Amino acid sequence: MEHLKLIKPSIEYKEAGIDYVNEHYVYNSPINGCGGLNRYLNDYEGWLKKIENDISNPDPGRVHSLSYYLVRESDNKIVGMVNIRLELNERLLRCGGNIGYGIRPSERRKGYNKINLYLALEICQNYGLEEILLDCNANNIGSKKSMEALGGILVSDYIDREEGHCLKYKINVSKSLKEYYNLYNQEESLKKER
Repeated sequence: MEHLKLIKPSIEYKEAGIDYVNEHYVYNSPINGCGGLNRYLNDYEGWLKKIENDISNPDPGRVHSLSYYLVRESDNKIVGMVNIRLELNERLLRCGGNIGYGIRPSERRKGYNKINLYLALEICQNYGLEEILLDCNANNIGSKKSMEALGGILVSDYIDREEGHCLKYKINVSKSLKEYYNLYNQEESLKKER
């Protein structure tokens, strides 16, 4: 299994981050969990300032959030992104939840998003979140399977004006991290493979 880690975006990842977003356009694929990077392709430095501001002083109507790259250690490639909202406003309670995530189109169906979500749950726990909400388009089978693989419980099947048919899940953070530790903790998995 490839070893993956979440890292905070930095100037060193400028070209790789832009390439990550651009691959979605090449594949005509939705971009999820990128913390708005798709709106800053011509101002990566501005995006770095924006996500730093998102942590401590979000814009009005926004919530405190963290953005990370999911990086494969073997080649330092960004294979995914995750955006973690530390609180929910009315809009995010209705649609969006605490975590938005995604995997680049060429790296899908390798189990990376389960690791992406597991690592995001570790961060949620570090910030004291006990239960989180996530949702996905009902047609997004990969996202649905990732949530269910980490103990996600379906709480709502709904229609959103902008997103269409969606599914909302909740995950008990501590329970999921404990229950799926052996499945998703990479250090333990690597030791077992040796």
